[in-house]
Amino acid sequence: MSTAASTLVRFHDYAPTDSHFLAEVIAGLSQKPKSISPKFFYDQRGSELFDEICLQPEYYPTRTEIKILQDNAEEIAALVGSESVLVELGSGASEKVRLLFDALAPASYMGVDISREFLLLSTRRLAQDYPELEVHAVCADFSQQLELPEHAQRGQVVAFFPGSSIGNFEPRAAVQFLRQVAECVGRGGKMLIGVDLKKDIATLNSAYNDAAGVTAAFNLNLLQRMQDELDAELDIDAFSHNAFYNAALGRVEMHLVSAREQAIVLDDEIFALAAQESIHTESSYKYHLTEFARLAGQAGFTVERVWTDARQMFSVQLLALS
Repeated sequence: MSTAASTLVRFHDYAPTDSHFLAEVIAGLSQKPKSISPKFFYDQRGSELFDEICLQPEYYPTRTEIKILQDNAEEIAALVGSESVLVELGSGASEKVRLLFDALAPASYMGVDISREFLLLSTRRLAQDYPELEVHAVCADFSQQLELPEHAQRGQVVAFFPGSSIGNFEPRAAVQFLRQVAECVGRGGKMLIGVDLKKDIATLNSAYNDAAGVTAAFNLNLLQRMQDELDAELDIDAFSHNAFYNAALGRVEMHLVSAREQAIVLDDEIFALAAQESIHTESSYKYHLTEFARLAGQAGFTVERVWTDARQMFSVQLLALS
C-alpha cells in the first residue's frame, strides 16, 4: 500500500494488480457456464460509459434514486448525524453524495473505487468544490475485506452504497459483503444503501437494453479491457450484448454472447466458445422490501428507515448495526 498526499486529496492505494485481474478472468472462463465479475467493468472508459448509462431515458435507477435523496436529504441527515466519516463504496463520479453534503456536514469523506484514474479525478473535483472537507481517495476492491486508514477515522463511520450495486452480489455473497461493511463501520455505525425493487419485466428489460446502445458498449468494453491489459486474443466484433430479466431468480442478467465458434487465448490458455455460448458478466438482483430486510438482518443490520419514490420503483434504506 502506498499513500500519497496532495493539497486536495489524501490518496491510499490498495488496488489489485493486473495479476489479480488475469487470475480472476482465467478462473471465470474456466467455469461452466463462463463468467467474469462485473467489478472489472470499471476501468476509466467503463466508468465513463456507466455515467452515460445513467443518463439514458430507459435507465430509471439513477434519476429515481437522486430524487429520493434530494427529497429526503434533511431527514437522512437528521438520522445519520453530523460530523460522521462518510465512506462511499464504489464512488464513481461522486455525484450522488453531493446531494447529502450540505445537509449532512460530514467530518470527512472517503471515496472507495477500483478505477484509480477515475477515482482521483472525481475526488479532486469534490475537494475543489468543498475545500473545507477532508477528502480521501481509497483505490481498492470494496467487495473484499476493507480496512479504512486509521488516521481517516475520526467519528462515526457511515457507509454510503448508492446505485443498487448490492444487486450485483449473489444473495449469499450480499450477506457476506454486508457483514464486511458492518465490521468496517463498527458498533454504532450505519449504512445508507440504494436497493432496486421488483417491478414489471418490460421496464427492467428496457433499462438494461437502452436504444442508444450505451449498455452494450459498456458490456463489450470488458473485452476491450482484456485485450488492452491482459493481451487477450479474441474477436470483439464476434460478441454481442444480451440482457434480460430472469424471473425465477429475481435478477437481470447481462451476457456477452459469441456469434460463432471461437476461442479466447489468454496467458497461453485457450478457452473455446460454441456459437451462441455466453459469458455471464453481471447479475442485478431486485428485491421486495421484506426480502431485503431479511437479507440485511442476516448480516447484523436492522432497517431503520426506508425512502421510496411514489411508484415504489427504487428504495434508499438506512441500515443500523444492531
